[in-house]
Amino acid sequence: MSANATGQEAIGRDATGQGAAGQDAVAGGAVAGGAVAPAPLLVELVALAHRRLTAGLAAALAEEDCTVDQWRAMRALSDERGRTMGELAQALLIPQASLSRLVDALADAGLVHRRHDDQDRRRITAHLSRRGRTRLARLDALAAAHDAAVRTACGLPDLPGLPDIADPGGPLARLAAL
Repeated sequence: MSANATGQEAIGRDATGQGAAGQDAVAGGAVAGGAVAPAPLLVELVALAHRRLTAGLAAALAEEDCTVDQWRAMRALSDERGRTMGELAQALLIPQASLSRLVDALADAGLVHRRHDDQDRRRITAHLSRRGRTRLARLDALAAAHDAAVRTACGLPDLPGLPDIADPGGPLARLAAL
């Protein structure tokens, strides 16, 4: 499968994952020129689901003028132990340069503060501020409402086993071994 300059799949899909007839291209079937699209691969289905879930979450978090990455960073810092920029970049799966700008914006807003590590003064760790915790509580409520709406819309009020997929030894860990 090839990708165009915007990173979207070039097999009869637009930026939303919709085919020319407005239906999901991942369903397989005819595409331009009468060719038959191959059945979707799991990676395509997961990518489409990720795009849609993230777009919905972004819209919900926008009510508090927050991005998904800012919310994820605040959640990662909510355990009070603090994180180095490298640890945070790895946890959020974003480049350190992008993370530095993101944390700078959170620090400028008073939601995050940086401090020297207690055991190694050369290391700087980021921590969620009291103001950040208050804001995160509001953001988490918006995210939880979005999550509940998604589960209801999908007919999946309870997704047994889904939270376990990221556990060590779970499906995502096994994927890393491929």
